[in-house]
Amino acid sequence: MITSSTSGVWELDDVFAKANAQRWRPNGDALFAWGSGSSGQLGQNNTTNFSSPIQIPGTTWSSVSAAVQTTLSTKTDGTLWSWGYNSSGQLGQNNRTPYSSPVQIPGTTWSFVSGGGGNHTLATKTDGTLWAWGNNGSGRLGQNDTTYYSSPVQIPGTTWRSSSSTTNASFGIKTDGTLWSWGSNDNGQLGVGNRTQYSSPVQVPGNTWSSMPLGYTFMMALKTDGTLWGWGTNFGGVLGQNNQTYRSLPVQIPGTTWSSVKVDSYWNTTAVKTDGTLWSWGYNYYGNLGHNNRTSYSSPVQIPGTTWSRVFGGTGTRLTFASKTDGTLWAWGDNVNGKLGQNNTTSSSSPVQIPGNNWTFVATSNDSAFGIQNVYTS
Repeated sequence: MITSSTSGVWELDDVFAKANAQRWRPNGDALFAWGSGSSGQLGQNNTTNFSSPIQIPGTTWSSVSAAVQTTLSTKTDGTLWSWGYNSSGQLGQNNRTPYSSPVQIPGTTWSFVSGGGGNHTLATKTDGTLWAWGNNGSGRLGQNDTTYYSSPVQIPGTTWRSSSSTTNASFGIKTDGTLWSWGSNDNGQLGVGNRTQYSSPVQVPGNTWSSMPLGYTFMMALKTDGTLWGWGTNFGGVLGQNNQTYRSLPVQIPGTTWSSVKVDSYWNTTAVKTDGTLWSWGYNYYGNLGHNNRTSYSSPVQIPGTTWSRVFGGTGTRLTFASKTDGTLWAWGDNVNGKLGQNNTTSSSSPVQIPGNNWTFVATSNDSAFGIQNVYTS
């Protein structure tokens, strides 16, 4: 469904790997980057690091995905752009050439993109098709083979709603609420009750999934009833079960009012409830649970405040970003390369504010961060 307003075009974002809630947003969003620019992933036409947000040219960005030294982003006109590291063809340019500023991937009907930590990319189009490219180890591109592709290839089906890619596995939700997975499964992270590798999609039990699984060797995903489920590795108690038992099928985290979830490949989870409270659990070596300590927890513990609206993250980040209802953005955890956006490299084990307001979306990789800010009300 598309409607319009005097300030631009409104579009409904599908929920995917580095986001967990649907929202309406007007055209005219600016994209900012900070952290490491070692492979040109900050889009500044250089390889300079920035410890506070710097704008990438343009004001019509609609979604962004960050992977290992690689960035991909869609615009409101349906175009898809990529830049940064390109060792496996994950930029979709039919080559393995790195780029330090955005270059367009062919097509004008792209709706959402997700870049995985394993140098592969998934993206949906407005017609419900799902496409993949890059590293195909473990069959993570869903082509029933392990051949690398440096330009988009279609995954079977035309009813895909959203997708997410992790380090060595991929996931997709269809319009009927079913969840599908493929790729590596050595820790049960595909959620199908075994540890068998699949090179084409297999269904995860259930048909009321609302958000894409997010994780590394473990996964977290929401259902339409507000329940939160996890599976895979349970190191540090990241599955929130008050134990460290691995699971190859989804298990429920206590509660039925979860609205947004973020995970980190360093085995921790952060999630928001509908009452505006924020909770975290799992491994806490870098202080990325936000409790002003480095204590690990195997069940949810509340972070102070009741006006939290959404959490953001990505593969291998060792940090967390969360927004509040007033549009402010907060971060905590590891600050190597200045990825907390504080104009320094000091780590923090409790929330610190990123400059500015009206932040609507954030994506992070192992060493960089990207934020979208609404410029109509900034």
